[in-house]
Amino acid sequence: MNLTFIGTGYVGLVSGVCFSEIGNQVTCVDKDLGKIEMLNNGEVPIYEPGLKELIDKNKGLGRLRFTNELTEAVHRADVVFIAVGTPSLPNGEANLEFIEQVAQDIALAMNGYKVVVTKSTVPVGTNDKIKAIISQLTSHPFDVVSIPEFLREGSAVKDTLHPDRIIIGSDSEQAARMLVELHHPLTDQIMVTEVRSAEMIKYASNAFLATKISFINEIANICEKVGADVTHVAQGMGYDKRIGSSFLQAGIGYGGSCFPKDTHALIQIAGNVDYEFKLLKSVVEVNQGQRFNVIAKLKHSLGDLKGKVIGIWGLAFKPDTDDVREAPALDIISALLEAGAVVKAYDPIAMENFRKVFEGDETVEWAGSAMDAAENCDALCLLTDWAEFKNVQLSELRQIMNQPVLIDGRNVFTKEQINQAEFQYYSIGRPQVGSLDQFRESILLNP
Repeated sequence: MNLTFIGTGYVGLVSGVCFSEIGNQVTCVDKDLGKIEMLNNGEVPIYEPGLKELIDKNKGLGRLRFTNELTEAVHRADVVFIAVGTPSLPNGEANLEFIEQVAQDIALAMNGYKVVVTKSTVPVGTNDKIKAIISQLTSHPFDVVSIPEFLREGSAVKDTLHPDRIIIGSDSEQAARMLVELHHPLTDQIMVTEVRSAEMIKYASNAFLATKISFINEIANICEKVGADVTHVAQGMGYDKRIGSSFLQAGIGYGGSCFPKDTHALIQIAGNVDYEFKLLKSVVEVNQGQRFNVIAKLKHSLGDLKGKVIGIWGLAFKPDTDDVREAPALDIISALLEAGAVVKAYDPIAMENFRKVFEGDETVEWAGSAMDAAENCDALCLLTDWAEFKNVQLSELRQIMNQPVLIDGRNVFTKEQINQAEFQYYSIGRPQVGSLDQFRESILLNP
């Protein structure tokens, strides 16, 4: 099929590239001329493993092109995908300004029947608005369909080419059949439902996953007080098929572009129909507070933080991405600076994006490596579980620090590793490791 994707952020770019990979003719459109120029020059504006290789391959095969000419791209398309941003407004609602503008642009560019697919995460009822906008501006036939995305940054290419499921919200059998055919090379797990149900599925899915994260973090906080180990608790819970093991890793909370935005938006969606989503409000509150446990642990170990040198390992909200939106490091570093600490920060990929937030702040030192960030520090905080940090020799790390204080916000290290290096170590929801640990591991490996 001939496909056009409007918007070349994570969703639009990765989706467009992957659909070209399975044999479609794809045009990706963006009004940002600089971004289009980068893509046409072989540069990728986001960090996503495997993406550049697919772009180069499919450009070379003539199946993928990038342009800022929206009208031309719509003309040649059978299906037009809307993949522009829906950032949060101050009250938590999704900002639909870009969605509405693109709907108008598509309507004015139509030259025949089109299927317009919304990939952007939008509040329930948005696709009806898109349909109304287009109807007012064109006499050409069209259908509007909702196909929410479920991509995880860092594994977005894999998630697109091997999805768990595809949700197609449509009130048109013709459009639904076209889109089922388009997605069949990816999976047989395709569900066709009403448009509004499809819109809600995306929010409900992300809200549930956010709830699991906040729940296990609350359990971790209790574990610290009663002497239980949250990693064992989560493992035991995960064996229950009704619960599952995913999203039960205790830490310093979720971040990124999806969970924070979508939880706030769903709370607002509920509020707009006079329903108070008490559970989700608590999920958001717990997540916001969880990251500040790092500050509490630092103060417990060091006392007054004024003048203390604190190393930060990890600035992205998760590994394998350069995305720092809503990253815990943003709040943690801000709190450290407010307390008078000196910060030395490092991330393998996200340094440039993070530095833009703290531009001109001379109390933040941007280190060139993990060890540079730790050298002469009074404490080190691991905030993102990059593989680079997991492979550091802790004995060498101990030697270059002023004080052996390590706050492990992602439970990366075992207590045996820490004890051998003689660190004062704080993790999330774990007590001191006992002598039974190796026995426990052997039982799990050889039941």
